[in-house]
Amino acid sequence: MLTFASTEDPMISDREKEAYRYCKNHEFSVCNWLIPAAHDEEFCVACALNRTIPDLSDQENFKKWQKLEEAKHRLVYQLERLKLPFVNRTSDQESGLCFDFISQKEDSSIMTGHAGGVVTILLSEADSVHRELMRRQMSEPYRTLIGHFRHEVGHYFWDLLVAPNAKRLKYFRKVFGDERVDYGEALNLYYQNGASADWQQHHISEYATAHPWEDWAESWAHYLHIMDMAETAYYFDISTKPRLSSVNTRSAIRTDPYKVSRFDRIFRSWIPASFALNSLNRSMGVPDAYPFVVSQPVVEKMKTIHELVMKAR
Repeated sequence: MLTFASTEDPMISDREKEAYRYCKNHEFSVCNWLIPAAHDEEFCVACALNRTIPDLSDQENFKKWQKLEEAKHRLVYQLERLKLPFVNRTSDQESGLCFDFISQKEDSSIMTGHAGGVVTILLSEADSVHRELMRRQMSEPYRTLIGHFRHEVGHYFWDLLVAPNAKRLKYFRKVFGDERVDYGEALNLYYQNGASADWQQHHISEYATAHPWEDWAESWAHYLHIMDMAETAYYFDISTKPRLSSVNTRSAIRTDPYKVSRFDRIFRSWIPASFALNSLNRSMGVPDAYPFVVSQPVVEKMKTIHELVMKAR
């Protein structure tokens, strides 16, 4: 169970009088998670996933690292809530997960991505101005730090949950396509020609059309987006009861989505909340919080992911 705190007391007790202490990264104001005092670990489950962090003597690096940690902690919280199987790289060099936070100043060839359990996130992604520039250059409606984390960890869980299981792999190919298509060639074609005009009928984003692996990772990221928004709406007891008869968006999220076995039930409850949120954003003249069209084939892809996650528990 994850435990959080905000007090400056170095030793904290819960209701059962069990003692806890802060994660070592608490001293940098990037983590407030707790560790049982009886345990030897210095870092919490989220911070223990770090393999590379930037030079913190550089104040700009430090500020960006803080933003990266905030997004990563939110991701790890979700993985824990979904009870997904993962360990850090120190415990398992073969299938463990770790994060490298790197500046391109050190190596201009490094890109944000995933390879064999290693998720690399460029520090520049924590710069909102740079991120907006990249969003426009890549013609993306949405580009956020948490989006990067969720997308890249999707590749990790494909390797962990789908690839080793012949039955799951067969079903994956039926829903997402055949991943044996040459990845490099597929990406080159995508960057040369872009997505087809009807891409929204079957994919959550243009980039998802590039290759079945990217379709999976994009669908995985949006699955986590929806689960997080649905959980937030649940704990704030958000419901929609529009007074306009032309707007059929009456709904309420009455159950913690992480305890719901059917994704279609989560999705039906979430859709009205997302519509209301987008409408509120438009009232302020800012972009939609969720600027995507979710077609039925995309819902089926997310449903496939949710069912796989339920089994992976």
